[in-house]
Amino acid sequence: MSSNDPFAGAGPGGQPTQEQLLAAYEEQMRSLRVEDVVVQSIAGLLEVGGRRAGLAGGGPGEADAAQLGLAIEAVKALKPIAAPLLGPNAGQIDQALSQLQLAYSRLAGSGDAAGDAGDAAPAPDGDPSGPLGADVSPKAAPDAAGGPPPAQQPGQPQQPGAVESGRLWIPGR
Repeated sequence: MSSNDPFAGAGPGGQPTQEQLLAAYEEQMRSLRVEDVVVQSIAGLLEVGGRRAGLAGGGPGEADAAQLGLAIEAVKALKPIAAPLLGPNAGQIDQALSQLQLAYSRLAGSGDAAGDAGDAAPAPDGDPSGPLGADVSPKAAPDAAGGPPPAQQPGQPQQPGAVESGRLWIPGR
C-alpha cells in the first residue's frame, strides 16, 4: 500500500475505522474549493432538471414542471458566478438551460405531467401564483384576441416581450 492511502492499516476485515473515515473526510474538505462546489451544483441541477423534464434517465414518469422550474431558477442564479470559472465551456450551461426552458414550456403547457396539476389555474384558496410565484390568473395574461397586455406597475421600466426582443421567455423573470 502507498503511504498516501488514508485507509492503510484498516480495521478487521479490511474495513476502514471511524477515525480513518473522519481523517479522509477532513482531507477532502481541506482540498475542496468553493468554485468546485458551485460548478458541481450547476451540473447536479442540470441533471435533475433534465430528469424532471423527462429528457434524461427516468422518462415521462419523473416529469414535474414545478421541480423543473425550480432547477431552472437555481441554475440561472448560479450561472453568473460560474461563467468566469468555466471560461469557454460556459456556453454548455446556456445550451442545457435553453433545453430545460423549452421542456418547461412544453410541460407547463400540457398540464399532464406529475406534480404540475393545477399549475395553470389558481389554487383553491384563490392564490393565483404559479410554481415560481408568477401570477398565472387569466387577468394577468394578455387578451387571447390580441388585446393589450396588462398595465405596467408605476415605477417599473417597460420591458419588451419575447416577440419584441427576440428572446426566449424565461420562467420567473
